[in-house]
Amino acid sequence: MLKTLLGQVKQYKKASFLTPIFMILEVLFETMIPLVMASIIDKGVEAGNISHIFKMGGLMLVLALGGLITGVLGGKYGALASTGFARNLRKAMYTNIQTFSFSNIDKFSTAGLITRLTTDVTNLQNAYQMILRMFTRAPASLICAMSMAFLINARLASIYLIAVVFLACVLAFILSRATRYFRAVFEKYDDLNASVQENVSAIRVVKAYVREDYETGKFQKACNKLYEMFVRAEKLVVINMPLMQFTVYACILGISWIGAKMIVGSSLTTGELMSLLTYCMNILMSLMMLSMVFVMITMSIASAERVCAVINEQADLKDPQNPVMEVPDGSIVFDHVNFSYKKDSQEPVLKDINLSIRSGETIGIIGGTGSAKSSLVSLISRLYDVTEGQVLVGGIDVRRYHLETLRDQVSVVLQKNVLFSGTILENLRWGDKNASEEECRHACQLACADEFIEKMPDKYQTYIEQGGSNVSGGQKQRLCIARALLKKPKILILDDSTSAVDTATDAKIRQAFAQEIPDTTKLIIAQRISSIQNADRIIVMENGNINGFGTHEELLKTNAIYQEVYESQTKGGGDFDHSTGGVQA
Repeated sequence: MLKTLLGQVKQYKKASFLTPIFMILEVLFETMIPLVMASIIDKGVEAGNISHIFKMGGLMLVLALGGLITGVLGGKYGALASTGFARNLRKAMYTNIQTFSFSNIDKFSTAGLITRLTTDVTNLQNAYQMILRMFTRAPASLICAMSMAFLINARLASIYLIAVVFLACVLAFILSRATRYFRAVFEKYDDLNASVQENVSAIRVVKAYVREDYETGKFQKACNKLYEMFVRAEKLVVINMPLMQFTVYACILGISWIGAKMIVGSSLTTGELMSLLTYCMNILMSLMMLSMVFVMITMSIASAERVCAVINEQADLKDPQNPVMEVPDGSIVFDHVNFSYKKDSQEPVLKDINLSIRSGETIGIIGGTGSAKSSLVSLISRLYDVTEGQVLVGGIDVRRYHLETLRDQVSVVLQKNVLFSGTILENLRWGDKNASEEECRHACQLACADEFIEKMPDKYQTYIEQGGSNVSGGQKQRLCIARALLKKPKILILDDSTSAVDTATDAKIRQAFAQEIPDTTKLIIAQRISSIQNADRIIVMENGNINGFGTHEELLKTNAIYQEVYESQTKGGGDFDHSTGGVQA
């Protein structure tokens, strides 16, 4: 873990090195001031030596100025190093997240990743700055002040030693008890962020079902759990401050009492007593700073573990050595494929799948909810790896391809359509960043999106709000289809991506596909038989198995599931905009 964190200091090593140097110099300047002050009192004030007072006063001013300059420089470089460290941590996590496969992402919740990128990194930033500054300053100040106190009077200085040992034992006890609470706190942060994320992303559903009070209660529950954990931890941590103050005042009283007797006995001067009291404050303030550093480190250990877990996570899917850089064609073969989302699952999601699809074919896929339709097509673009068997695209195992090469030629319109903040053109160019406006228009015409875009005030420059909230579900689907077409893929997968489109528009889209991209292999997952009945062949899925595979006419004769679905969708009068049967497109 420490190696991972230090590896992110990178270009801020110089600032990280200079910060403790300036902090130590500041301590040395401050440590000399009480000695100068004692000299002023003993050899200047009491002796009536004005020139000595001016001389030592000037030296004290120089020392104070030196302490000020080194303190400012220490703060400057400490801030530079800590903020740079945080920047590198966020960059390292975000960069690694981009390499994650779906299975890696499933391992970390979205809310958990957000907490790691924000709260956890901020904790580490604060801890790093405190380590560079306070963790350097406090021990240096403690050692210097203790050394000077023993040089002045070892008998009185031994009081400090007792206080240091006492406070160190108290601090160790507090931190050992508080650590486990701080570890639990950041897990609760994940729950809190998850509640906020889910509520905000589904705010329309919440309002439609008038569930604001329920969601508020759920959020309040997450807040209360976080509050309870912090209170438990802080109850232990706050004991530290009153104990510190008690020890400070006890030391002052003890030194003043014994010191006064020693002055009367002429074994101690007034100036030396003033210096010892100053060093007393230095020593005990150093202990306070150390306790704060240890508390911050205790809090940040849990954050460090969570951040390092993301940085060190290895992507499940990697490019092979000497990868294949070109996809010959759009043919697809499933050869005795078994697949599970988790390696230790007893029951596979897909079971002994054997398929052979020719390049340029249009394949329909139908099946009930949970029949593993989406899982089947996810293996083609290697969003997941098979558990057993192999998937071949263009006659080559997908695991032999360079991932970017494969995914550039397998265009997927997922079940959950996503648009990003930006103009329509910017969203379309996710398919091809160099696409001209004319190419974007043509793709939109094929996806039947051009007709509604042209009605918008800014047409292709219309701004899409976050999540595509200012377009309808059907419009969003058509834009996503157009975006996929711009990739000019050898394989096009539509995962139930026309479910929000009326059947007439659905038929136009399929007809455009047949005419414009005849050489592209098209896999269409649908719930409506009208969307796939004109496909070259149709796959019927049931519980992770292929129940049937053939043309519409063949399945009507031989497959009971297909017959049942067809009957249920046609006997009631078909889709809403047709009075009879399925659509003929």
